[in-house]
Amino acid sequence: MPYENLTGRTAVVTGAASGIGEAVAVLLAAQGARVALLARREERLAAIAGKIRADGGQALAAAADVTDETSVTDAADRIRAEYGTVDLVVNAAGVMLPHPVDARRTDEWQRMLDTNVTGVLRMIGAFTADLVGAAADGRTADIVNISSIAAHVSFPNYAVYGATKAAVTYLSESLRGEFGPREVRVTNIEPGFVESELRTHIADAELSRQVEGMLDEVGALSAEEVADLVAYVTSRPRRVNLRQIVALPTRQV
Repeated sequence: MPYENLTGRTAVVTGAASGIGEAVAVLLAAQGARVALLARREERLAAIAGKIRADGGQALAAAADVTDETSVTDAADRIRAEYGTVDLVVNAAGVMLPHPVDARRTDEWQRMLDTNVTGVLRMIGAFTADLVGAAADGRTADIVNISSIAAHVSFPNYAVYGATKAAVTYLSESLRGEFGPREVRVTNIEPGFVESELRTHIADAELSRQVEGMLDEVGALSAEEVADLVAYVTSRPRRVNLRQIVALPTRQV
């Protein structure tokens, strides 16, 4: 589906080296947006950005780690120097590291908190002035946060991951009160099972088998299908904020 209102937008997409982030970056660029791809894997980002440019789009590979404040600030400065004011931020970076809480994997807890929650806050903080300024100039301005159905539905051994996604969902709701009056839209998207690299992060062999079994039973959305939702919500007239979307495979209940 064409989304003509995306032409001329300037977007930053985190987690753009794979999965949902990559799919969002590719689709936004195909629809005419200038896209800065942000993730840690520099070579992978360069390859994706190169393909976007070869297909006629505009893309900038901005290697950065959302868990590091200086890294995010440096990337934001570079993006502004190349593309000017940013009017669309998509927070798609995330990690899922399930274990029973009594395993006391504090290293994994911290990594999920730093990436899934604090990383989102760092990105929003880095581009708040851009978004508010773009809206004040009469342009469409968006924050899109990729949360998860795990924000509402509990899964054994995923307590900390679910808690981080619940935090993102709550954050999105609260931010609407701060940004909405200034004409900046905030959309929270909560996918169910999605084909992505997230499940490859699972170190526990039994939990990995459980995930594979659930995917075999109910199926999964493609990253491109979630990207299509991002393109849809951000291409609506600027007076329309689709604030919350839950997207599941039909067989996932």
